[in-house]
Amino acid sequence: MTEGNGMMENDSAATEETVVTVPEEEEKKRLQEEEEEEKKEKNGESRGVQMEMVVPGPGGAAADEEVEFVHPEGGWGWVVMLAAMWCNGSVFGIQNAFGILFVSLLKEFGSEEDEDLRFKTAWVGSLSMGMIFFCSPIVSVFTDMLGCRVTAVAGAAVGLIGLLASSFVKSLGPLYFTYGIVFACGCSFAYQPSLVILGHYFKKRLGLVNGIVTAGSSGFTIALPYVLSGLLERVGLHNTMRVLSILMFGLMLAGLTYRPLLPTKPRSSSGRCPRLGEVFNLNIWRSLGYRIWAFGIPAALYGYFVPYVHLMKHVEERFGKDANKEVLLMCIGITSGLGRLIFGRLADYVQGVDKVYLQVSSFFVIGVMSMMIPLCHVFGGLIAVCLLMGLFDGCFICIMAPIAFELVGSKDVSQAIGFLLGMMSVPMTVGPPIAGFLRDRLGNYDVAFYLAGIPPIIGGAVLCLIPWVERRRKQREAEAALKSGQGSTLLDCEKSQGDVKRQDSDSVL
Repeated sequence: MTEGNGMMENDSAATEETVVTVPEEEEKKRLQEEEEEEKKEKNGESRGVQMEMVVPGPGGAAADEEVEFVHPEGGWGWVVMLAAMWCNGSVFGIQNAFGILFVSLLKEFGSEEDEDLRFKTAWVGSLSMGMIFFCSPIVSVFTDMLGCRVTAVAGAAVGLIGLLASSFVKSLGPLYFTYGIVFACGCSFAYQPSLVILGHYFKKRLGLVNGIVTAGSSGFTIALPYVLSGLLERVGLHNTMRVLSILMFGLMLAGLTYRPLLPTKPRSSSGRCPRLGEVFNLNIWRSLGYRIWAFGIPAALYGYFVPYVHLMKHVEERFGKDANKEVLLMCIGITSGLGRLIFGRLADYVQGVDKVYLQVSSFFVIGVMSMMIPLCHVFGGLIAVCLLMGLFDGCFICIMAPIAFELVGSKDVSQAIGFLLGMMSVPMTVGPPIAGFLRDRLGNYDVAFYLAGIPPIIGGAVLCLIPWVERRRKQREAEAALKSGQGSTLLDCEKSQGDVKRQDSDSVL
């Protein structure tokens, strides 16, 4: 009886020891993880940003704690939004109003009837718009290395210098450098960070915020031509450019508000020069969804901007020079601003990469409307076409950044947007001249507009693959995580059971 009691006492003691030992090991692991997290915070890795801790999975398995960024969804973000809106308005308002400056440049350096001068002067505006997008991949690298604030302020300063220098130019040649390159590069460096910084402050409202920000360019585009016309009549071309420099100075002040919240990715400090993989983010190209997006959108843009460039000339040929063609530009500008607000808000209610379908719809509508332009023999019909075209143009523009955030994540979005804008520069430059060539050969714009509607429809069809590709990817990742999670849980259970058996045998012996 005594031995039996002793055995029972030993068994109970072993059981108590087993019950206590396993939780103690887990408690030690938990304490070690907390100590490591405190060390990271002391080293500045968390940067005082609000973070949300994800609780380890069930089963008692020791899992690494994941840290998820919590967006403020407001606060200082509203100031950043207004600054970004000023940036979009200043950059593209000036660019879109080049047609007003174009006439004054012809008068300043020659005659409006000089065809050779018209061709040379037009290249100043084309070079400027092309450089904004062509420089975007380089801008994205600087944004990753220096941050949004430094990149934006430095870009605005360069743009200010370029615009001021253009106001002192006395011949057309130097304008290619001062306005077409220096001013445009400065605008590019100031513009792209305004899209990236919004993702630091907003996630649930990112679509709406992008809609408001991009609507700034529509507002400036509508108002600035009237302001410039008045200034050119009163103070002349050179002083008008100096007045426009005030917008760029305001852009420098706006860039100072871009306070970053997301932690920057650590870079290797072992060598004197950073590695290629640290400068250019090649990780974004591993995403099949992003690759489809980055090639599908430029494919659609070969015909996208043809109506915006040649519509005015087509109206003169179809309805006469006295036709009120300016009202068409106003219709496009107003509905484009409304479209950015409406579809930006709508994008917040569309889950994940399904936002791509909004962009697909914009390409389909604009492609069809381009084909409808030659069929409009009544001016009122052309107004209706322009209203729809402007509405869905706003849809395409306002959800570019939200889609980029969905495809590659907030850490890689800078170069994702930069490379896309860089690839967009080619069709934006090539498409309209091809349409002009067709007009010169055929005598009218009908075929040019018919053909211009095909690339947006094809590009939109290609983009339809992205949601399907992303769902397949997430499904594979979920299955892999499930398998690895079950395997680790089984191993932990077997290990715990082995420890219990080992302790029982030791206590029995």
